Parts: sequence; structure tokens; C-alpha cells
Amino acid sequence: MTQHYDVIVAGGGSGGVAAAIGASRAGARTLLIERGPCLGGAATLRNVVTYCGLYTRDDKQQAVFGVAGEVITALREMGAISEPTRFTAVAAVFDPESVKRVSDELCAQAGVDVLLHTHVLGADREGDRVTAVRVADHSGIHEFTAKAFVDATGEADLAHHAGAEVRYGNDGWVQNGTLGVRFGGIPADAEVTREAIGAAVRAAKKAGAPDLTAESGLIARMPISGDLITYLADEGYDARSAADTTRAEIGARRQAQAYLQVVRSLPGCGGAYIVSTGPEMGTRESRHLVGRYRFTEKEVLQPGPVDDAVAIGAWPIEYHPGPGIPSEWKFIGDPGFYGIPLDVLHSRDTPNLFAAGRTVDGDRGAGASLRAMGTAFATGHAAGVAAAFTAAGGDAGTEAVRAELNRQGARLPE
Repeated sequence: MTQHYDVIVAGGGSGGVAAAIGASRAGARTLLIERGPCLGGAATLRNVVTYCGLYTRDDKQQAVFGVAGEVITALREMGAISEPTRFTAVAAVFDPESVKRVSDELCAQAGVDVLLHTHVLGADREGDRVTAVRVADHSGIHEFTAKAFVDATGEADLAHHAGAEVRYGNDGWVQNGTLGVRFGGIPADAEVTREAIGAAVRAAKKAGAPDLTAESGLIARMPISGDLITYLADEGYDARSAADTTRAEIGARRQAQAYLQVVRSLPGCGGAYIVSTGPEMGTRESRHLVGRYRFTEKEVLQPGPVDDAVAIGAWPIEYHPGPGIPSEWKFIGDPGFYGIPLDVLHSRDTPNLFAAGRTVDGDRGAGASLRAMGTAFATGHAAGVAAAFTAAGGDAGTEAVRAELNRQGARLPE
């Protein structure tokens, strides 16, 4: 494997996969680095098995295409994803094992070099540009150089190590995380709803049951297995700190056992068991790369013209203020989606660095919408194309990036 690339993407979640594919299809020799054993990010490593942000809330129309659309099409062919389903907003529930395979195949078809089990340790900077990233695997420490970079790590680790301007949370606020817990052993005809679980949780709390935080959250049946996925076990923690995240994950797994007893109390569910937890916490917010423009809550709620957009967002503002505190929802105005400008993804002080996924620059409200995985596909695809054009030394402006994204099937609205 070569040591020099045109584009290096750090983080193999939805944003990173889309970025790497977009960059490679735009002509860049591309390396995708992922610390875990598979691609998919939260979708495969954190039991977050709902793609949010792909569809509008009122009419369930698909708003994000490109790489995201290819993933959805492949999962449908495998019978591994639900139709768009209205919860509080619209999401599609999928089988994570299928996402692993689809991500592998799409990256291979695009010619992306992939390194799993590879941790970002540091980065070098010359003047205002990132020049290299240092990584570790079981054989030691390695260095890779590139002309442009995309940070899709979730914690903005690459940007932080490279000395780019970042910030933690927004105005002193950071959303809490949730451990996705998957339950099996539940009959197909059992009535397991959010309302039923909420009532059972309240009854258990009243009876003195410990380790129960949230009383409501997204509850859904998964395709293929019919297992139940729940987002209830809340924790507040600093995702930059291994010690604090360790505490949170231990606490959340304790909560998972308490929620198991709640599920077993429902009619017909006495044989329920935990299939899996996480295995990592579902972190909603950590560091943000400070961009050339900070997207705002107003721009989410009152969408403006999209002629300068390189990505589309369709998930409402869903802010989680703290463990067990009900989430705050605010909904997107007509037409049910908003456009995201290129400057939101582009580092303010490092011209060859772009962000994807929840690392992008949004204020407290906007960040609570931009973070969704469906939107991460969109911001990643755009960041990858912009990085490829930057690496080539050509036009990396909005018009050129939009044109290439549409050539790759992004279907950006006029």
C-alpha cells in the first residue's frame, strides 16, 4: 500500500464512506482509515440501526441521494431495510450486518484503499495545511501523506491533531449519548410500542426499580431478525475522554439490564433477552471543526434557496439535553429539507481540510439536525468531492462541486 495519496479520509462511518467514494470517483487516489473492524460507523458499531435524515417528514419523500441512495438500493435488494417509517420523524430501519457488506463493496468498486483497525494518533501541519497523518496498528506506527483530508471521525480527531480550529459542543452545551440496545426473543405478534414501554418504565420506577433513565425514545422492529431496537439508556459524558466514556458505557450497560426487565414485563415478552448493546455509546456531539460558515438553527427551520447547496438535510432538530430528559424537537419548514453550503464543511483556517458528519459546523440547534446519519452521507459525499478537487489544484468552488456531485447521482435541487 502506497504511503502517499491525493485524499485521506479519517473515519469510516456514513460520512467517511461517502467522502471516500466521492473523492475516488472524482479522480483522487483515496485512503479511508477506520479504527474499528468494519465500515458503517454508528450504523454497525453503535447499534444505531435507523437511517435518519434521508426523507422528508410530511410526505416521506427521499431528499438525499448519491452514495446514500446507492446504499439504500443495495440494502433493499437484500431485504435488509424497512420502508420509510414515521416515528417522530421519518427513518428507515436496517440490518447492520448488511450495511457492513454494502459499505465494503461500494468502496471496493470505487477503488478506495481501506485500512481497518487503524487509529489516528497525530497529524503534521506545514503553514496552514495538513500534510500527513500518523496512525497505529498492531505492527506499529505509520505515516501517510496527502494533498487534502476529510475528518469524519465524529470527534474531529484529525482536525484536533492537525492544529485546525475546533470547538467542543456549542455554547457550553453538549448533547448526551445513548446506548442502542437490541432485544431478541420477542414474538412477532407481541405489541411492543413506545407507549407500552414508556408506561412500563414509569411503573417500574414507581416500584423502586433502579438504573432506568429515559421513559421514551425510538423503538422499532428490525428487518430480517424481527428484533427490537431501543434508544433508552442515556448517559452524559465527554467523548474525548476514555475515562469518562468508560464510566458512561459501564453505566449504560447496567441500564440495559434494567430495561430488559421492563421489556420482559410486557405481555408475551417474558422470554426476551439482550442480543447486543452498542457495543459503543451512540455519541451525538463532541468536537466540531470550525468552518468558514456556521450553519444556524434558523436556516434549518426556515429553509432558504438551495442553489448554493452541496448537501441536503432533512432531519428535524432533535436535541438531547441530558440523561433522562425528554428530547427537544423542532421541525423543518417547507419544503421539508434545507441546503447545506460548502463553507459549513470547509475548515476556516486549514484550506485542505474538510469535515463530514457530526463534525461539521452548526450551532446548537443546527448541529442537532446535521448530525443524523442520512445527512452525514450527504455532507461526506460533498466533502470528498471538494477534497479531490482541492488535491488536484483545480476549481473547488460550489459550482464545480455541485456539478460533480450531480454527475455522481446526488440530484441536488436547483
